[in-house]
Amino acid sequence: MPTVDDILEHIGEFHLFQKQTFFLLSLISVAFTPIYVGIVFLGFTPEHRCRSPGVAELSQRCGWSLAEELNYTVPGPGAADEAHLRQCMQYKVDWNRSDPGCVDPLASLAANRSQLPLRPCQHGWVYDAPGSSIVTEFNLVCANSWMLDLFQSAVNVGFFVGAVAIGYLADRFGRKFCLLVTILINAVSGVLMAVSPNYTWMLIFRLIQGLVSKAGWLIGYIMITEFVGLDYRRTVGIFYQAAFTVGLLVLSGVAYALPYWRWLQLTVTLPNFCFLLYYWCIPESPRWLISQNKNGKAMGVIKHIAKKNGKSLPASLQSLSTDAEAVGTLHPSFLDLIRTPQIRKHTLILMYNWFTSSVLYQGLIMHMGLAADNVYLDFFYSALVEFPAAIIIIFTIDRVGRRYPWAGSNMLAGVACLASVFIPDELQWLKITAACLGRMSITVAFEMVCLVSAELYPTFIRNLGVHVCSSLCDIGGILTPFLVYRLTAVWLQLPLVVFAVVGLIAGGLVLLLPETKGKALPETIDDVENMLRPRKYKEKMIYLQVKKSDTPRN
Repeated sequence: MPTVDDILEHIGEFHLFQKQTFFLLSLISVAFTPIYVGIVFLGFTPEHRCRSPGVAELSQRCGWSLAEELNYTVPGPGAADEAHLRQCMQYKVDWNRSDPGCVDPLASLAANRSQLPLRPCQHGWVYDAPGSSIVTEFNLVCANSWMLDLFQSAVNVGFFVGAVAIGYLADRFGRKFCLLVTILINAVSGVLMAVSPNYTWMLIFRLIQGLVSKAGWLIGYIMITEFVGLDYRRTVGIFYQAAFTVGLLVLSGVAYALPYWRWLQLTVTLPNFCFLLYYWCIPESPRWLISQNKNGKAMGVIKHIAKKNGKSLPASLQSLSTDAEAVGTLHPSFLDLIRTPQIRKHTLILMYNWFTSSVLYQGLIMHMGLAADNVYLDFFYSALVEFPAAIIIIFTIDRVGRRYPWAGSNMLAGVACLASVFIPDELQWLKITAACLGRMSITVAFEMVCLVSAELYPTFIRNLGVHVCSSLCDIGGILTPFLVYRLTAVWLQLPLVVFAVVGLIAGGLVLLLPETKGKALPETIDDVENMLRPRKYKEKMIYLQVKKSDTPRN
């Protein structure tokens, strides 16, 4: 009986229907960007100092400039190692009663300012930045700075739980149903976050967004790879991820135009409501329908694709059958990911590589520091570095395959991190070059792990497998800030050493996986188990056929 790939060769592997579906699903990838990295703008922390009504009145009376006000009244001006004093502490002085003068008003209280007592900010903070962020509105600085970390951790916890839970539901109840549900919940919770009256409600709605947004992004990725034919599967996978990079560029522009976090959050959320129209635009995946023994509905979708592409479906291809093993395992289970040797190996290696990609990707962004004086340009430039990664994949993946570029990019990222440790600070351009090379390499690895994950699982657990493995990416996202900031306190270059070791190990493990270049998506467990021994499997089949044909002659 024909497979879906056989049918797509006749009705179009990437014609009008697939192109329209790819464009629509790519918009989901673009819209996912503000949730994944929106903390850069939503949680931007500007320079700040304690608010003091008495200082403000004195500054106005004396006609001080901002520099003079900071010099006269703020502890530890200008010293980088005294940032906490400058931002979180104030002199324990009653500016209204001490009748200070306009020239060095603290000189009359103590010959040396270091002898003056300090206290935490009593009246909030003054922020030296236009617009607003959740930091400036809810004062998430100094003793409350951990609340900003909690905000970002909540998103990653949501990614982790949602990717596993909704991945299971998508394999159980269908891609389309779960996609639409995640879109609706994401849109509603995003709007509610924009109008949250306090930090607690904002945190809850951000957690809900995390629970559904990444799961929806992954379902879109799975659907587009299941709609197209074998020859186009890797291309749409790469460009689906490139759409995320486009979202990075768009986000930097929107954030620049809207420096107020509530308007920014509302603006990047509202387009999600338009995605609910996909109910009428995108059908259910025929591969999933076949895996659930719903061949009649699957054939209906296939005929719709053929009609949309202006192709006719031959009568010989208008029947489908489900493999006997697949019929017996219609309901996916987490145990299916570790039950057989090859699938178990795939699961463990993919988990580690998802974790590694996340740690190195986010960690190198923290170390790069390009255009640090302007957060918008810094964000924009770092996004541009990712486009060459997509080009590298497109020009190598069909010529070389998946495995070697993937392994090489992991190893190159590790080597770049290790090289950065030994480059002297005087050669700043070389440090930046190594950082860009590492960022580009790990971007290649990140895109490759997304692409190959869908190619290493049979249909009935493909969505579950990708979601479970990618959940390690979220654990990496939670741990990366601690790796960077805690290890830096021990030795400035120690995080890069850890990244190098992690990347090199990931590259070595990739070499243990089978090459998926030119292979159809596996439909059953046997297809996966035989990926590393296609010749032996074929010889065995020929042998059995010969024995059967010889039997009547005896």
